[in-house]
Amino acid sequence: MNRATVKCLWALSLAACIAPPALAQPEARPVYRCPGNPVLYTDALSAREARDKGCRTLEGAPITVVQAIKPRPSTGTPVPAAARPADQRVDPTEQRARDTDARRILEAELQREDERLAQMQKEFNDGEPERLGDERNYQKYLDRVAEMRAAIQRKEGDIAAIKRELSKLPQ
Repeated sequence: MNRATVKCLWALSLAACIAPPALAQPEARPVYRCPGNPVLYTDALSAREARDKGCRTLEGAPITVVQAIKPRPSTGTPVPAAARPADQRVDPTEQRARDTDARRILEAELQREDERLAQMQKEFNDGEPERLGDERNYQKYLDRVAEMRAAIQRKEGDIAAIKRELSKLPQ
């Protein structure tokens, strides 16, 4: 083979290696970030549709979508009731022990929450807590009183929820 033939073959083989990847890439389409819950990232909209929906064009790095892998329960972890076969039941003594533990935990939590509520109500002083030194501005004091009132209401709701949970457990 002469030198010209070798150069020609070399150029053709180089072109064959470069051309397929260039042809395999899809045409670059703009990616849009559209507002909402959840936020939508898409390249399937036209420019007009994206503008009408209030979407913004993303510039820079490409977006990579990673599919999450569902973890398998490891040994020692309890299998959720939905995954257990219907005919598989928990031993009654084990269930009683679970219920007893749950009741003990909920009662301890209820006692802590009751104590915290009593402390909050004492600080609240029937809607007239002591003014702090940094509360020269009366509005700041009123804001703190409103926050205290809201916190007390949340705590009362928490206590009611614990009592509901306790009432669901067998005696």
